[in-house]
Formats: sequence, structure tokens, C-alpha cells
Amino acid sequence: QVQLVESGGRLVQAGGSLRLSCAVSGRTFGISGMGWFRQAPGKEREFVAAIGWSGGSTYFAESVKGRFTISRDNAKNTMYLQMNSLKPEDTAVYYCAAGRSIVVVTTQPDYWGQGTQVTVSS
Repeated sequence: QVQLVESGGRLVQAGGSLRLSCAVSGRTFGISGMGWFRQAPGKEREFVAAIGWSGGSTYFAESVKGRFTISRDNAKNTMYLQMNSLKPEDTAVYYCAAGRSIVVVTTQPDYWGQGTQVTVSS
């Protein structure tokens, strides 16, 4: 099994920045793509960003392009989501996801974390 543990979520003012982390452990062999999803109250979970094994391939939702960056440190088995210029509409529970490829992660991840709450106040 693969375990994903998110951290870094908190309350932040609009315009501020926040960095989320996702620590990966367990049977990580075969995990190539990783990413982030989010779910706001009353809404469906939506894709935010994804990154391939080497970090050379990244994808972002249109709503976060230019504001969020995704990165990973394979030596530390950790992935990051740097969120800048935060808006109240970014408020959501953010979930870490992992899968066999970046394509799998963007559509139907193999593994999920428990989520971390990000609240952006206006």
C-alpha cells in the first residue's frame, strides 16, 4: 500500500501564499505521477495540478495557472504545491493524489491522501 499525508493547510488572507506538502510512504515502486485535487463545500472534487516523475511534465487547472506551482523531491518522497496570490475561491480541502502515470493522476488516481484544509479570507 501507499500512504499519502498532506500538511501545510491553514487560514490565510487573500493575496497571501501557502505551501502544501505531501509525504509519500509505503510501496512507492510504480508510483510515477503525483498531483493535487481540491474540494470546496458543496462542490465536486476538482483537479488542481499534476507532476511527472522527473518533474519535467506538469499540468495545471486553468483556474490556478500562473499562481500555483507544483514540484517534487524524490529523494525525500515529498511533493509540494506552492500557492501564491490566493483568492477566497481557493478555499477548499486539498488532497494529494498519486498514480502509475501523470495521465492517471489527472483523471483517476490510484491513491489519495486524507486532505488538508486551506481557507482564504477576504
